[in-house]
Amino acid sequence: MKRARFIAAARLEFLTEVIYYNEAEPGLGERFTAAVEEAMVRALAFPMAGSPAASNTRRVIVKGFPFSVVYRPEPEGVIVFRSNGRAASTARYQGPSVKARRSPKR
Repeated sequence: MKRARFIAAARLEFLTEVIYYNEAEPGLGERFTAAVEEAMVRALAFPMAGSPAASNTRRVIVKGFPFSVVYRPEPEGVIVFRSNGRAASTARYQGPSVKARRSPKR
C-alpha cells in the first residue's frame, strides 16, 4: 500500500497550521486535517498530477484552505517536503492579531 511520508519539517509546518486553525475556531483544525488527508489521497492516486515545483517535486493544493503540500513521488508513495501554509507564516511574521482577520474558504 502506498503512503505519504512527511519529513520532520513538513510535519511541524502541518501541525502548526492545525493548532492555528483550532485556536481560530473550534473544530476548524479537524476540518483542515481532513482536507490535507484528502489532498494526500489525490497525490497518492495521481502523483504526477500535482503542479511541478523545484527539485523534481510537485505541489497539491488543499481545498478550502490557503495551504499546499510539496511532495516528490516515490515508488512506495510520496515524500512530503513542505507544507506551505499562509496562515501560520502570516501569523509568525505579522503577529498574533492576524488570527482575527483571516478566515479560510468553506
